[in-house]
Amino acid sequence: MSDFEGLAVHADIARALKDNGIHTLSPVQKASLPASLTGQDVMAQAQTGSGKTLAFAIPCIQAVDTREPHPQALILCPTRELAEQVAEQVRMAARYIPNLKVLTLCGGQPMGPQIQSLKHGGHIIVGTPGRIMDHVQRRRLILNTLKCRVLDEADRMLDMGFEDDLAVIFAKVPDTVQTLLMSATYTPAVEAVAQAYLRDAVQVDVTAEQSHTPDIEQVAYETLPHTRLQTLKAVLTHYQPASAIVFCNTRKDVMEVVDELIDEGFNAGGLQGEMEQQARTDVLMRFSSDAMNVLVATDVAARGLDIEDVACVINYTVSEEPEAHVHRIGRTARAGKQGIAITLLTPPDVGHWKKITAMFTTAIPEKGAQALRFHKNRIVQPDYNCIVLNAGKKQKLRPGDLVGALTKDADIPGEDIGNIKVQSSQSYVAIKLRSVKRAMKLFREGKIKGKRIRAKCL
Repeated sequence: MSDFEGLAVHADIARALKDNGIHTLSPVQKASLPASLTGQDVMAQAQTGSGKTLAFAIPCIQAVDTREPHPQALILCPTRELAEQVAEQVRMAARYIPNLKVLTLCGGQPMGPQIQSLKHGGHIIVGTPGRIMDHVQRRRLILNTLKCRVLDEADRMLDMGFEDDLAVIFAKVPDTVQTLLMSATYTPAVEAVAQAYLRDAVQVDVTAEQSHTPDIEQVAYETLPHTRLQTLKAVLTHYQPASAIVFCNTRKDVMEVVDELIDEGFNAGGLQGEMEQQARTDVLMRFSSDAMNVLVATDVAARGLDIEDVACVINYTVSEEPEAHVHRIGRTARAGKQGIAITLLTPPDVGHWKKITAMFTTAIPEKGAQALRFHKNRIVQPDYNCIVLNAGKKQKLRPGDLVGALTKDADIPGEDIGNIKVQSSQSYVAIKLRSVKRAMKLFREGKIKGKRIRAKCL
């Protein structure tokens, strides 16, 4: 018997979790599920990667009566990428629940398909506040049948200015609704939201149990504003990280850095708030598939990303908020691995830097950037190329179908096939550079499951 079965989790949910190798409760699940499964409000403080998604997904699924086609659970996330990840986890846990429908409603995606999906009904709605508010105001999404609502990563949601959106959305929700709030920190804004929307909430804090210190080596390089870009290139060729996220404070910086790195020969891409959803997805898939070494991003654009193995974080510009610095460097040294976090420090940054260094018990070395040199012949290139296909789950495509076709029909060695991600209507496949031509020939001339599939290299 798994821990979930012992907690009276629905047998079909426990079966789906077991199929995915999930047998034991994480600390946040152990602390919150006994209360949330009985309908109580819960306010949980837990970091990313703590298992918090299942801690709220399971109560949401169990609250649903599939005989009623109306929305019964609403899960709000700060970013599109996080909403997609959450929806995927919900679908996984609800795999054996007959007729349970999960809808994802996020900004940056076409409105038409969402409107059509809403016409056919949905039990669990996952989305970003802005788009959910839009559907609510236009009466395409009626929330008077909700039984459960979730605010995931509430601190980030409020940092991004969604408080007014929440007020509009929740004005249409029954007073009897159960509320589950998840947050990495309890800021005054989070406390205010908790006071407004939770009733007699059970408070859970498992951050102490997650307080193992990540193995992150921090170092700062002193430079000047006009030489910062040259210092960044020198850092990248000096340390030669297999993957790096470069954080910038503004969209303008992101675009300038990406252009310069690409011109110099680096394989880089940018992530910033004004990008179309398809462009964002393409960049993220290239990076997570080891088909791109350097991801340049603003803090807002990088929130909610779940990229596990990042060798290095570089603060191209110093964050004005110490907490944001902690979030940035937390992108490396995950799952017990080692990582390095490098900050480019200019004279105007000293005030913010002092606040950041005060948060750490050990001093962060500060070195002169003049000791570093940019060496063009030391630029690290990715091992893979990322291919995007115009078919996905809607076409009944599975990762195994692609692996089978590539190994058997294209005679590509299994070790040359990297990460495969099958989405709703498209798929991404990472292929070692030496096998890309054979893969493209297969997609151009052959068939997958009897159908032609269009493909292009990103």
